[in-house]
Amino acid sequence: MTTLIVGGGVIGLMSAYQLAEAGQNVTLVERRRCAREASWAGGGIVSPLYPWRYSEAVSALSRWSEGVYPELAERLRETTGIDPQYRRNGLLYLAVNDADQALRWASEQGKPMRRVDAEDVARIEPAVVGGPHANGGLWMPTLGSVRNPRLGSALRAWLQRHPRVTLREDLTVEQLCIESGRVTGLNTTRGRLAAERVLVCAGAWSGELLARSGICLPVTPVKGQMMVFRPGKGTGPPLSRVVLADGRYLIPRRDGRILVGSTLEHQGFDKTVTCSARVSLQRSARQLLPALAEATIEHHWAGLRPGSPGGIPFIGEVPNVAGLFVNAGHFRNGLVLAPAATRLVADLMLGRTPVVDPQPYCPPAADVGLVQPMAANWC
Repeated sequence: MTTLIVGGGVIGLMSAYQLAEAGQNVTLVERRRCAREASWAGGGIVSPLYPWRYSEAVSALSRWSEGVYPELAERLRETTGIDPQYRRNGLLYLAVNDADQALRWASEQGKPMRRVDAEDVARIEPAVVGGPHANGGLWMPTLGSVRNPRLGSALRAWLQRHPRVTLREDLTVEQLCIESGRVTGLNTTRGRLAAERVLVCAGAWSGELLARSGICLPVTPVKGQMMVFRPGKGTGPPLSRVVLADGRYLIPRRDGRILVGSTLEHQGFDKTVTCSARVSLQRSARQLLPALAEATIEHHWAGLRPGSPGGIPFIGEVPNVAGLFVNAGHFRNGLVLAPAATRLVADLMLGRTPVVDPQPYCPPAADVGLVQPMAANWC
């Protein structure tokens, strides 16, 4: 049986990875090039920004995923020659107004986290001076990050080499084919692809695609703008660890570049960058790291996150449509949750014991009265 996967972001790529490793034949369809949307545009922090503020549904996936990344990154590096650059240098939280809640969460989860004062901050990250660090913050030494564009490239290269995987890039899916309450394939710009099982991993576009078949999945685009700074030659890396304050973060890369992010904007599918966001991001970055006043803004971009209620993804088979599965709506945490979310959907598709309780992620039921007439017109 061949599984069709719609969407070549990290969720789609890792889903294909999981299924292929389990001996399944997979065809992945991507309208452009794989891993060039939200998977490319994000920052690569392998944790929700403020994990203690999320529901248990998100935390369960995050806990399982966190321990997978070191081994996954090393395996991809060895097999493809592309290093995702996983780093476990920790995260420094500044200006935290719910530190007691954070510390309780860390204790319950068995995560190392401690309060730090201004002197500790200066010792942990000497380049961070003044501004929001004056009252100290929290230090989580075990948090990691990856260079997400390299992770996407490595996953794509791995799948290209796998004998059970076919990548179909530059191919747009126009409609799901659904007949008599069962998915039968996809209608694309280059004809129909038949399959008994379809997995929708189309990120911010998942809700729009499913709506064409009368399936209401509340996944909508949420724009995020980011920038990257390139320090001057000979200055050395001005930052060693991820630093977070007031919802804005700085992420150091191995080559010395520094990312700053990000905005949260409800602007539909518009990915236009704006002057106001540029000014705001630049101000936040320089407040956290004054050395960036001398750095060059190398690139400013925007991506679209797949927003969902409470940031809880939809994972599983769509009720009333046999063979149609969804793995979408991860909001800001697609990369964070990807190992567990893709393992869970593979477990459900293959009838294995789920790695986590699937109940919190169940997709809403399709409106059978709408599904079949629409499918007949297309398929």
